[in-house]
Amino acid sequence: MDYDLKYYAKVHSIESFGTVDGPGIRFVLFMQGCHLKCKYCHNRDTWDMKDGNYASLDDIFNKIMRYKNYIYPNGGVTITGGEPLLQVHFLIQLFTKLKEKGIHTCIDTSGMVSLTDDIKKLLNLTDLILLDIKHIDDEKCKDLVGFSNKLELEFAKYLSDNNIPMWIRQVLIPGYTDNKEDLLKLKKFLSTLKNVEKVEILPYHDLGKHKWLKLGLKYELDGTRTATNQDVKRAKEILGM
Repeated sequence: MDYDLKYYAKVHSIESFGTVDGPGIRFVLFMQGCHLKCKYCHNRDTWDMKDGNYASLDDIFNKIMRYKNYIYPNGGVTITGGEPLLQVHFLIQLFTKLKEKGIHTCIDTSGMVSLTDDIKKLLNLTDLILLDIKHIDDEKCKDLVGFSNKLELEFAKYLSDNNIPMWIRQVLIPGYTDNKEDLLKLKKFLSTLKNVEKVEILPYHDLGKHKWLKLGLKYELDGTRTATNQDVKRAKEILGM
């Protein structure tokens, strides 16, 4: 069967009562597919677009509506992944329907995509972006996730210029993203953005390691220690939080 990708999405999983991916209680849709190669990824099984299951626009929308009393008005719907912006045409259709119902819309993304007309159209339907800054240093970013950070920094500037609210997220990985000079560089960049509502420092953990091993893959950060509360406290102090 050929699926019209405006009306069908490749979905990994669904969480009906999320509490950490945006304000309030969230219906969280995990999209299948990601073009990045993050060494610390805890959802390694979301990368391949061949995996996951197709779900129709109507099925997903109707499922969300069954939880409306829980997520409205203080919560909403968060799309994550994987990289949800790879399925932009479907999300335009879904968010159009959600906005008609007054549902708060949120996307958790790396922002590592070109700012096409379709992406801009989707962002106009989005109430909040959770933007994962992979690494503020371009060369270190390439090593950590396989891509330059130029697109995601341009994405952040676009959100700022167009007054689209965002929460910044930085995974704190000992030996990778915790360098003082890098954190000060991140602080300087964030100071240029007008609409950052929150900055979240997410401590690195290896709870997703088993997914790599289950797929027969080498876990890239094997041997890297998990981040402690003290690590997070230090990073926040450097960022002036």
